[in-house]
Amino acid sequence: MDLKKLISEMTLEEKASLCSGSDFWHTRGMERLGIPAVMVTDGPCGLRKQAGDTDHLGLNASVKAISYPTGSCIASSFDRALIRESGEYLGEECQAEDVAVLLGPAVNIKRSPLCGRNFEYFSEDPYVAGEMAVAYIKGVQSKHVGTSIKHFAANSQEHRRLTSDSVVDERTLRELYLPAFEKAAKEAQPWTFMCSYNKLNGTYASENHRLLTEILRDEWSFEGAVMSDWGAVNERPRGVAAGLDLEMPGPGTTNTRKIIEAVKNGTLAEKDVDTAAERILKFVYQYLENRDPSVKFQYERDHEKARQMAAESMVLLKNEGNILPLSKEKKVAFLGKFAELPRFQGGGSSHVNSYQVVGALEAAQGLSVTYAQGYPTDTQKPDDALIAEAVTAAREADCAVLFIGITDSMESEGFDRKDLKIPACQEKLVEEVVKVQKNTVVVVHCGAPIEMPWINDVKAVLYAYLGGEAVGSATVDILFGDVNPSGKLAETFPIRLEDNPSYLYYFGEGDRTEYREGIFVGYRYYDKKNLPVLFPFGHGLSYTEFAYSDLTFDKTSLKDTDTLQVSVKVKNVGKRAGKEIVQLYVQDNESSVIRPVKELKGFEKVELAPGEEKTVSFTLEKRSFAFYDTELADWRVETGEFTIHIGKSSRDIQLSGTVTVESTARIKKVFTINSTMGDIMADPKGAQVMGQMMQAMMPGGGPDAGDLFDDEGMKAMMNSMPLRGVMMFAGDTVQPEMLQTLLDNLNA
Repeated sequence: MDLKKLISEMTLEEKASLCSGSDFWHTRGMERLGIPAVMVTDGPCGLRKQAGDTDHLGLNASVKAISYPTGSCIASSFDRALIRESGEYLGEECQAEDVAVLLGPAVNIKRSPLCGRNFEYFSEDPYVAGEMAVAYIKGVQSKHVGTSIKHFAANSQEHRRLTSDSVVDERTLRELYLPAFEKAAKEAQPWTFMCSYNKLNGTYASENHRLLTEILRDEWSFEGAVMSDWGAVNERPRGVAAGLDLEMPGPGTTNTRKIIEAVKNGTLAEKDVDTAAERILKFVYQYLENRDPSVKFQYERDHEKARQMAAESMVLLKNEGNILPLSKEKKVAFLGKFAELPRFQGGGSSHVNSYQVVGALEAAQGLSVTYAQGYPTDTQKPDDALIAEAVTAAREADCAVLFIGITDSMESEGFDRKDLKIPACQEKLVEEVVKVQKNTVVVVHCGAPIEMPWINDVKAVLYAYLGGEAVGSATVDILFGDVNPSGKLAETFPIRLEDNPSYLYYFGEGDRTEYREGIFVGYRYYDKKNLPVLFPFGHGLSYTEFAYSDLTFDKTSLKDTDTLQVSVKVKNVGKRAGKEIVQLYVQDNESSVIRPVKELKGFEKVELAPGEEKTVSFTLEKRSFAFYDTELADWRVETGEFTIHIGKSSRDIQLSGTVTVESTARIKKVFTINSTMGDIMADPKGAQVMGQMMQAMMPGGGPDAGDLFDDEGMKAMMNSMPLRGVMMFAGDTVQPEMLQTLLDNLNA
C-alpha cells in the first residue's frame, strides 16, 4: 500500500479525522477511500475484547479468553523463551478475534509496592523489564499483530494519575524509567507506543515533544505510531505537533475540529497531520495485509500454556525443613476462600472474561484434602465461626495450607494501596492456625509484595502472585512436587512499607510527585543502605540444590568499545531435576558519581538434571558498565576496576571476579575560578600547573603543592577550596591576572 499517495488524496478534514478513534476500541475507517477500521484492545495478561458495551476499567463483559499470569508473575519466571511463546499464543488469539493491536506490555518501573497497578508491571529493575518486554513484543508481532508498549513514561502510581506531574531528574529518567522502552524500541520495534496520563517534568506526556519525538524517534529510531492512553489527551493540536498520532478513544468531533482550525490558523503544520495519518495507516495495513481469518481460538491448548506459565513463575520464598513438596499420602487441609475461588488476575483494564478458572481445591481432587473457608471475602472483619472451622480442620490434618492474599478492592487500576497488609480476617486466620498446626504452608495470591509478620511461624511460603486462570492447577503441581518451583523475585520484598525509599513522598503534594529517591529504587536502595529485607531481589528456592564454579572472563582488561564474555559453570547437586536462574551483577568499584552497589546486567535460566553441569555465558558491553552523564548527555564508562558478581539473588552472591575497563571517551575538563583545588590537582595537567603557581606563591623555599597535599589535614582543607580562595590566603602574592593565566593554561 502506497500510504503517501493515499494521504495525498485526502482532504485536511479526512486526515484530521484519522487521528482519533471512531469509538472506544476502533481506529477510524474511511469509506470513500476504502480504508477499513481495525480494533485495538487490552491485553497485557490476556485478550479483553468487549463485544457489547465498552469501558476501560473492566466493568463490562468481554468475550471468553484465556487469563494468563500477570506481568509481576511472569517476570518471576525470568524465562525469555516462555514469555515469547506466550506472546505467540496471544498473537494467535488476536488473529482469531480480529484484533489488530494488543495494548501491552506494561513496563512501568515499580517505584513503590503501593502502586495499584504493579501486578501488571514486570519489575523494579529496568534490565528485567526490558528483556521481558522484548520477548513479549516479538512473540505477539510474529503473528502479524501489533503491540502497544505502555505507559510512556514515568507513570509509577495510580494516585491522581490523570493530572500528576512526575518530577524526575535526567539521570534517573535515563537509568531507570526509560531503558525498558528504549530496549523495546531498538530491539523489537513495537507497532505502537502508548503515552501515559501524567505530566513529565511539567509537560503532559501526550504533548511532550522531547519525549515523543526527540527521544523516542530521533534518538531511538522508533518507526511506529504513538497512541494516547484512554483519555490522556490534554490539548490535541499540541499533541499532534509533539508526535502523538492517535487519540483514543474516539471523543467525537471536537478535537478533530481543533486540529483543522490549528492548521488553518497556522499554529499546526499540515505536514504533522500528514505524518500522524501515515503512521496510523501503517499499522492498520500491517495488520490487514497479514490478516489470517483461518486462525481459531484454541482454548484448551492455551489454558494449558497458562498453567505452565504459572508453574514456571511462582516463587518458593521459604521451605523450612523441606516440608515441600507434600506427600500425596498425607492428610492436608486447604484453608481459605482463595483455595476454592482463587484471586488470579488484577482489576481494571486487564480484567479478562476467563475461559476456565481452576482453584487449588478443584485441582486437588483425588488427593486426601479437606477444606474450610476460613475467612469472608466481603469484609476484613474476622468471622469466629469460619476461623473455628478452619482451626479444627488444621488440627486434624498432617499439614495445613493457607491460601491468603489481597482482594480486587485493595489492588486495582485507578487507585493505589494504602499499606502492605492482608485483610485482618486473614491475618487472624494465620495467627490461629499456627497455634494448632506446626506444619503450616502459606500460598499467597497477590500482585505485589505484602508484609508477613507471621513469617517465622510458618514452615513454607509459596508466592503464587496473580497466576492466571489455571493458577490452582499450577499451585497443586508445585505443592505436591509434580513441578519443581523455579521462579525468583523480580522485585524486593521489604520488611515494612516504611523501609521503601519513596515512602515519605510517594503520593506527592497535590499534583506534584517528586522522584526524590533518584536512581535508588528497589534493591539499588536496600543494598546501598545495607538494610535488611524480607526477601531480596532475585530470591527463590527450589526442591534441588545448585553449585556454581569456574567464573571466567575472555579478557580481564578491555576498552569500553569492547565486549566482555563471561562464563560460569552451574551444577545440579541435588536429587531432582530443576531450573536455576543465574544472575550477573556489575559493580563499579570507584566512581566519581553516586552509583548503586551493583546492578543486574544479565540473567539466564538453565535446566539441569540431577548431577548435570552446564556452562552459562553472558555478553557485557558498554552499557553494562556505564552511567548516564548528564553533562555529556550520553552514557559514560569511567576508567577503573569493576567487579562481576554471579549470584542466586542480589544478596546471595556465589562468585566474583574483577576486570579493568578503559574509557575511550575524551572528556575535556573546563576549569573556572570556582573549581576546587582538589579537582584541579586530580587532573595531571592541573597538578603540574598548580605546582608551578604554588612555588611562585612561596619564593622562600616553602613547600610545593605536592607537599601541602601530602599533609592529611592540609589536604582536606585544600581539596574543597575554590581557586579564587587562593587570593585570600596569598594576599598580594597572587593577582587576578595570575589566576586567569593559570586558567588559560589549564584549559588550553
